[in-house]
Amino acid sequence: MRELDELFSALARSKFRSSFKLASKDRDYLHAKGLPVVSDHARDFIAKRLAPAEIPNDGKQTPFRGHPVFVAQHATACCCRGCLEKWHQISQGRALNAIEQEYIVNVITHWLERTY
Repeated sequence: MRELDELFSALARSKFRSSFKLASKDRDYLHAKGLPVVSDHARDFIAKRLAPAEIPNDGKQTPFRGHPVFVAQHATACCCRGCLEKWHQISQGRALNAIEQEYIVNVITHWLERTY
């Protein structure tokens, strides 16, 4: 797992990762629900879609839109196990532990805070 300043510096250098922005609908949702509630949504999405050891549709399990967390997952490379391994040094082929899941939620929340 990477230190947040280092991670966000690397993400900013990626043309693809830095291209993600929240749509006005997502910003409105974030403001209406609040960051703590949206972070809870992230926690739930990570537990169900990213944490299992084997994900049948890995690489396609995170939509590109529809919720601010989905956008943040792509912006922070927390969208699939392959990206987690490449960007965050979290290996594939095993279930994510609670510390790793909370790290991912913190990364997503940090990105959302920066756009909030």
